[in-house]
Amino acid sequence: MNDKQLRVVWVGLPDTTPGESAFCLPDGGPWGPFVAESLTGLDSLASVAPGADVVLLYLPGGAQAAPIAWAALSAACAEAAVLVVTDAMDAATQQRLLTTGVQDVVLQADAVSLAQRVRLAAQRKRVDSEARKAYATDLGTGLPNRQQLIEHMSQILALREREPKPVSVLVFRIDGLQGVEAGHGHEAVNVVRRKVAVRLRAGVRSSDVVASLGTDVFAVLLPSTESPTDAQHVIDKLMRSVREPFKVAGADVPISAHVGLAQFPQDGKQPDQLLRHASSAALLGAYGMQTPANE
Repeated sequence: MNDKQLRVVWVGLPDTTPGESAFCLPDGGPWGPFVAESLTGLDSLASVAPGADVVLLYLPGGAQAAPIAWAALSAACAEAAVLVVTDAMDAATQQRLLTTGVQDVVLQADAVSLAQRVRLAAQRKRVDSEARKAYATDLGTGLPNRQQLIEHMSQILALREREPKPVSVLVFRIDGLQGVEAGHGHEAVNVVRRKVAVRLRAGVRSSDVVASLGTDVFAVLLPSTESPTDAQHVIDKLMRSVREPFKVAGADVPISAHVGLAQFPQDGKQPDQLLRHASSAALLGAYGMQTPANE
């Protein structure tokens, strides 16, 4: 028996099915334990996945009897291991499901192995998620890297196309790290970068995203800013924090920064456009260079 209890959510399961042996998911056994709940209707799929380890989507008669809500299914696949359970389905639909992110398609003839396939699908999803997180993380700071930031931005911008509201992107270029390395070594640079990351993260809301774009470049995504002045307030707050002295081995190190701002939609509607605009503004010193001497 496995140590971790899996939370399994059935979607679209008819009331008569749980008692039938064909698609019975036992509470225990060598592949358990499981705790299961059931919801009806594919329209609820997107709201079900958060917090669930496994989503079992029941499609009697395949996609013909129950049209698949592909957008909701894709969202669920991003959050949990999704398996489709059906009595019959054509190969083309099975292939599309797997391409969308479904872990497995379980036909009625194979239902006896459902518990095993649920457990293995959850394990694959966990391994995939851990690998994806490692690939999308800047190991020096623990922050999302550029790829992960662009994914966040893509999701936010798609939402803002439907629900218009300004989005702001800040890019910070940190100056002085070469001097830190020359005077204190490479590990001192890592220490300063981690401290910059902590200060930026502490200065924004939990819904905002702080990312590392390189050794001396950081970005902050503000998914919801009511006006340009809101973004400016955040800039002022973060720059005050960044210009506070950094200590390495008990000594203050001179660090300065430039920051650039880009706003959706006027400065661009795609993640790369907004990042380029903000990066260019930072290079040009659009908001001026802030150093301890400016205090």
